[in-house]
Amino acid sequence: MISLISFFIVFLDQLTKYLILKNFNINETVPIINNVFHLTLIKNTGAGFGILKNFNFLLIMISIAVIGIIFYYFKKIKENQLLLQVLAAFILGGALGNLIDRARLGYVVDFLDFRIWPVFNIADSFVTVGIIGLIVYLWKKG
Repeated sequence: MISLISFFIVFLDQLTKYLILKNFNINETVPIINNVFHLTLIKNTGAGFGILKNFNFLLIMISIAVIGIIFYYFKKIKENQLLLQVLAAFILGGALGNLIDRARLGYVVDFLDFRIWPVFNIADSFVTVGIIGLIVYLWKKG
């Protein structure tokens, strides 16, 4: 289950990034809902919110370590823990999607621009939803 969902997330993430790279120039923006939601191609050489800019090798190593930790802990999820499987798949798929960008391009392709928030991508969305879901799950459980 985890691998199938993760694969779909990586596929969707990489497909959307491919389409954006083929059709946009860097920093080009196209309003979808004017001043609310734009598609804006950004090369993100840092981590979330622009931290660690231009430390690509370090970010790749951190990503690999995080993915390893995810594999280690989430292999222990039982079959009947469907919610945990889905949340693990969200985090893993998103982390892999951004790792592919860093390794292949030297930066992460970001393009979802809500104007009041830093530009992000599909992978970021799944990682965020997965982590928030995991925090809520653990908080309610414990």
